[in-house]
Amino acid sequence: MLLSRLFALIQYPLPHHLLSRLVGQFADCRLPWLKNALIRAFVKQFKVDMTEAAEPDPTVYATFNDFFTRELKPEARPLGEGVVSPADGTLSQFGAIEAGQLFQAKGHRFSAMELFGGDGEAARRYLGGSFATVYLSPSDYHRVHMPLAGTLTEMVYVPGRLFSVNAATTEHVPNLFARNERLVCHFDTEYGPMAVVLVGAMIVAAIETVWAGQVTPLSGEVRRIRFDTPVRLERGEEMGRFKLGSTVVMAFAEPATFADDLEPGAKVRMGQSLGALPGSDA
Repeated sequence: MLLSRLFALIQYPLPHHLLSRLVGQFADCRLPWLKNALIRAFVKQFKVDMTEAAEPDPTVYATFNDFFTRELKPEARPLGEGVVSPADGTLSQFGAIEAGQLFQAKGHRFSAMELFGGDGEAARRYLGGSFATVYLSPSDYHRVHMPLAGTLTEMVYVPGRLFSVNAATTEHVPNLFARNERLVCHFDTEYGPMAVVLVGAMIVAAIETVWAGQVTPLSGEVRRIRFDTPVRLERGEEMGRFKLGSTVVMAFAEPATFADDLEPGAKVRMGQSLGALPGSDA
């Protein structure tokens, strides 16, 4: 407990964005000897299963970032029913959105309005709804997929810090997901509004989406982008990716019934069934 609190505290004075951009430069390096050394060391350290990758040879990737955001074989992540996990990772928390608040960790909640960049109108759509948070560790697959089929209506860039989002920081940094840099993606689905929030973190060099390419890093102020031409994505379809690891927060306007065998801290895989919304398959 003391070490985790210390780990969280020492992050406050760090130059989050500078450190993240420097790491990003290394991750985009194309020198064969350097990028291959980085990739091999990473595979060994985190025991990455390259047999799942569409390209299993780690030396073929042009950069470390290309390796890190590698595509998997089509059969590697079969889709379950209902609401599915958007990514490989740890299901940090899930449950009801109570009085506009989402649960972060013991003693910590954060508001949907803050998460959405101060948008009270958007937050009101989720009163009485549900949420789920998936943390992607360095060893996980880092593409993010759709929990449900939906049509993108708005993308909102929200500037912020870049605290680590691992368990230690989640337990000790208040409003963590509502203070880090993030990309809020609002969708219309047949089960009501859905928001998928891609949260930045320490050494996350960038966040990309399939409809806009690389979006972060930006800075300064909240930026809202509406989409007059519909962007339709099916359940399980890729929506974005992290260049190094982070967290996805999902919000649903309707109350979800989560699978009985799920609990906070459970490992999940992209495409795994998390539960159902009213009217969706259980």
